[in-house]
Amino acid sequence: MPEPPEVPAYAQRRPPQPPPSTWGHHTRPQPSVLTRLRPADPVAVPGATLWSALATALLSVLLLGDGIGPNLLVVAVPAALSAYFAARAARRRLRPWTAVWAVGGLALLVVPALRDAGWPVFLAVVSAVALSSLALHGNRSWLGIFLGSVGLFTSVAGSLGWAGRGVRDRMAGSRGRWGVAFRSTAAAMVLLIVFGALFASADAAFADVLGSLIPDVSVGEGPWRLLLGASGLVGALAAAYTAVAPVRWDEVIVRAGKARGRLEWALPLIVLNLLFAGFLAIQLTVLLGGYDKVMAETDLSYAQYAREGFWQLLWATLLTLLVIALALRWAPRGGARDRTLVRSVLGTLCLLTLVVVASALRRMDLYVDAYGLTRLRISVAAVELWLGVILLLIMAAGVFGAKLLPRAVAASAAVGVLVFGLVSPDGLIAEQNVQRYRDDHSIDIEYLRGLSADAVPALDTLPEPLRSCALYEIQLTLRDSDAPWYATSWGEARARDILGDWDPDAQARNCPGPGSDREGSERGGDGGDSYDPYDPY
Repeated sequence: MPEPPEVPAYAQRRPPQPPPSTWGHHTRPQPSVLTRLRPADPVAVPGATLWSALATALLSVLLLGDGIGPNLLVVAVPAALSAYFAARAARRRLRPWTAVWAVGGLALLVVPALRDAGWPVFLAVVSAVALSSLALHGNRSWLGIFLGSVGLFTSVAGSLGWAGRGVRDRMAGSRGRWGVAFRSTAAAMVLLIVFGALFASADAAFADVLGSLIPDVSVGEGPWRLLLGASGLVGALAAAYTAVAPVRWDEVIVRAGKARGRLEWALPLIVLNLLFAGFLAIQLTVLLGGYDKVMAETDLSYAQYAREGFWQLLWATLLTLLVIALALRWAPRGGARDRTLVRSVLGTLCLLTLVVVASALRRMDLYVDAYGLTRLRISVAAVELWLGVILLLIMAAGVFGAKLLPRAVAASAAVGVLVFGLVSPDGLIAEQNVQRYRDDHSIDIEYLRGLSADAVPALDTLPEPLRSCALYEIQLTLRDSDAPWYATSWGEARARDILGDWDPDAQARNCPGPGSDREGSERGGDGGDSYDPYDPY
């Protein structure tokens, strides 16, 4: 056999190596936290998801530009369907807590359909978005619940690329099916517009029905409505992308704190319990009828006593929850005796804090009796009541286990927001102040006239001229508003039915000025202090 040719010397040389880095060894870039916690290869976007997202965008353009009401619930339905179709394509199973969060999110959107007041509506919408994000992520730890409630926004950028790839693949392999669908839809729209315009011009009754059903979109509102449509499209796609590739926030491990010795851990908490017990012993004396003695010794009125104590007790409740969280982090974990010590000390602290919550609510009751109910007062009272519910949940977790505690706390917050919106806080404020007026107390007409249409049923029972003074601005707002049916809440519709075409101009000229007694607009007057610096609203 002939000898193979020798390899030339230049071919035997190794290829030149890159010079060493001045800053050290080359390292691969580390993936971000979201990349590590999110599935690497999400399934392709289903066609039903794309159509549902497109329907969400179209409904956002047509319905949301005129205000918020039942239309928000209508827009949320195709957005939820887009996430459902995506989750089904990813073979995700419907779990009980996922159903709880999803139903709770849709239930919260009932509040804008019922109430005209903007502040409970805002809380309900924000809570609905948070619950929807929790339903799509499915987390269960404290960090997972907190980050999962806002995790929907982390899917916005990824959802656009995911949807773009899906549309591109379908356009490349559809062989004209998408073109046929587009041409058919365009032809149907043209036929509806042409023949609908002909029938509307031929019959006035049909024109009225068609005008009430079709939104009135003007050219000047074009940019605003396009922004709403883009927001609806991005929101639906983000929900669908989260359904196929949720971020597993539960995999982020938070290390437990260093366990402390029994004496080092328990001594500060026992001292705090003794301080709580001493304070509550005095509070119990006051609650059982010792107000006169306390008022005489402190030279304070009932209203001043309540006002100067409620806010401190609210902060004490919040700080106690923080102390409990830190105590659990550094609690001794040696065995059964340590667990018994932790449950006994923290259970006692929770029980004493519940009495603090009751004392704070009692002070708020005195506060309201002296000055009347306002939005700030009813809001902080609701927060104090919710903190009491959290303490009860913590005590239950100490007995039955803390596995469900994070989700139970989140569910209690959602239920609180839902109940707060359904009870109509503006209506309660108007009812309480009107009842105080019937009981020969002063009434703040200047404050009541700034409430929403939810307060009309109670304010309508006032005698003249207080009725006209309280309803003047509300009636002007209703008369200037031409919102269609899908952007009108039930509270606003009920106010329109009560007031009708009533013109308050003549009666409103006789509104009493500030400084009068039962028919004035001066707040307070019954508690010895006509000005309330803790509630400027």
